[in-house]
Amino acid sequence: MGLIRSINNHLHKYMAVPAILLFGFFFIYPLIKGVGISLTDSNGITEASFVGLQNFADFFKDDRATKDMTTTLLFALGSAPLLNIFGLLYALLLDRRFIGKGTVRAIVYLPAVISPLIMGYVWYFVLQPQRGFLYHLGDQWGIEMLKGNWLGNSTSALVLLILVNVWQFVGMTMIVYLAGLQSIPAELYEASKIDGAGSWSTFWNVTLPMLYPSIKINVVTNIIGSLSVFDIVVALTDGGPGYSTETLSLYIMRMQYGSFTGYSTAVALILFMIIIIPVSLFLWLTKNKEVEM
Repeated sequence: MGLIRSINNHLHKYMAVPAILLFGFFFIYPLIKGVGISLTDSNGITEASFVGLQNFADFFKDDRATKDMTTTLLFALGSAPLLNIFGLLYALLLDRRFIGKGTVRAIVYLPAVISPLIMGYVWYFVLQPQRGFLYHLGDQWGIEMLKGNWLGNSTSALVLLILVNVWQFVGMTMIVYLAGLQSIPAELYEASKIDGAGSWSTFWNVTLPMLYPSIKINVVTNIIGSLSVFDIVVALTDGGPGYSTETLSLYIMRMQYGSFTGYSTAVALILFMIIIIPVSLFLWLTKNKEVEM
């Protein structure tokens, strides 16, 4: 028995080795390689020269780049909170018993399994000025507001991008919250009812604290997804009008195909840091919260 136990202990030490090797090969190595490329003037074809931090300095001197960074942050500030708010509302509504509950859940979740690129093109045909479904609907019903060029205005185009993104991925957020709601013991609600707590008090003191793991998952994934948004922008506005809805992900792609490999890699690292900072801050805050609880 002692020999078997000793063998098992040694095996446990090495079971993580494959995962560590994969993580190093697919994340650590590309990250180190990317840092190296970002410090050069590489164009992906000819031999590169070392330029230090010049690419990073050029980014903050470029008005288009800083505007794209602002657009990306605005998109995330609109998209991530709305995804969590409506995802939680949907979960609370669909956690109740009613006829057709499974069908409604499937309808809400269905857009999330469709490619964002395809979904963007679908919405483009709906919102397309002069030719879209919404334009013809407004023309037939005599509603001038529906005939507006929503994608031709920078503000309305960004709002539409946020709303379409929320509409598509709210089902994924809802599923995580539903799983959290269904894992809450019924005894907690019974005890709350016996103590005379109302609906709002029960939600605030029982449901919300018990949903903390689900909230952490959804907030982190929605922050990452919103800050790295790409497909829906390409399909719906292609960064227009002008560059007013161009995000950093789209800007990186265009710089890469413009033979600015070193510079685009530097921008990718800047985007990586933009994502890491709020995610790390949120995880630190929620960790403190969990300690208090």
